Amino acid sequence: MRQPDTIAPLAQYAHAPVLLLIIGLLMLQPLSTDLYLASLPSLATGFGAPAATVQLTLSMFVIGFGGAQLIVGPLSDRFGRRPVLIWGLSLYVVGSLLCAAAPDITLLIVARFLQALGCCSGVIVARAIVRDAYAPADSVRVIARASSWISLAPLSGPILGSYLQVAFGWRAAFVALSILSALLLAAVVLRLPETNLHKNPKATELSGLAQNYRLVLGSREFWAHALPGALSFGSIFAFISGSSLVLIRVLGVPTEWFGYCFAIGVSGYLTGTIVCRRLLPLFGAAVTLRIGSTVSLAAGAVFLAAVGAGLAHWSVVVLAMFMTMGAHGVNFPVSQSGSVTPFPQQAGTAAGLMGALYMCVAFAVGTVVGASFDGTLYPLALVSCALGLAVFASVRLTATPLTVTQ
Repeated sequence: MRQPDTIAPLAQYAHAPVLLLIIGLLMLQPLSTDLYLASLPSLATGFGAPAATVQLTLSMFVIGFGGAQLIVGPLSDRFGRRPVLIWGLSLYVVGSLLCAAAPDITLLIVARFLQALGCCSGVIVARAIVRDAYAPADSVRVIARASSWISLAPLSGPILGSYLQVAFGWRAAFVALSILSALLLAAVVLRLPETNLHKNPKATELSGLAQNYRLVLGSREFWAHALPGALSFGSIFAFISGSSLVLIRVLGVPTEWFGYCFAIGVSGYLTGTIVCRRLLPLFGAAVTLRIGSTVSLAAGAVFLAAVGAGLAHWSVVVLAMFMTMGAHGVNFPVSQSGSVTPFPQQAGTAAGLMGALYMCVAFAVGTVVGASFDGTLYPLALVSCALGLAVFASVRLTATPLTVTQ
């Protein structure tokens, strides 16, 4: 059941598709990266830039997204979810239009940074709304259900992006993101209620920030969920940042077919979220996270073993991606809910810190993948295996008694 103090404000918006808006907001992040993945090789060619420079369009997005979470979370705790979300989505629309109009790679990288700042508000506020509107026992199941729908974004995004690239060029992806974000902004203005009933006037003061950060970062339960989730996200980001270069440049997959290869891999995420929803009532969140982390380890080990055996084929990459994405589909709902649930008064701050940790890991992974690209599958396989081992180890080392149960 929902918490009694949140039923009233949501009831007056009973016609409002709150869960659908949450799903749409959470889709912004995967679409912001996946929709233009097929364009990365073309960006390198068109702008005459090396792969490492083009990779900055992803890495700078990660930096902006990660850093902004430390600000967006506390702002939403103090001023409410709606105003922060409206300003953030407005910035995202502007950033997307600037991306579409960028005349060179430098300005595209800058525009991606601005786009990330706006995207951050959508994701962080959506996570906080889940904590506001649903009781702790329900939030992990809500996130798992939403994650199943969110997986449609990385499934369809690369396919649509591949066709947009072939038909219109790389700018079309950012035009599409501009339109989508404008529609979301309109929906938020017209339909989304304010769910933060416990605004904290000290949330953005230095003393308040320090107190909230100490509370969250000092919690073993936070790290027991946030760290495995961040490492699991890093494992899928390795494929997000490296799969197009490997599949198109190394293995010769046609650009228009890249989206389908990526979608097959990402279907593992959808499968993982469905499995997560089945595992939770049977075993609880702690055991579910252990199962997901074991699959993470198996995915990386299988990929590295296959590459070491000389299997250089697109199906090897897609299978490894499917397994890694499937593991994340199990890990992510448990990680997200477990990181935020213990902090009802600091939900925005906790969500921001969790997201910042995710992005720090993703930035490091993206940087390593871009810098180590040598025209073979080995760097991506090594990174994937190392991250799988790290996910597995982090769950065992930070294990804590479960609070989100059957």
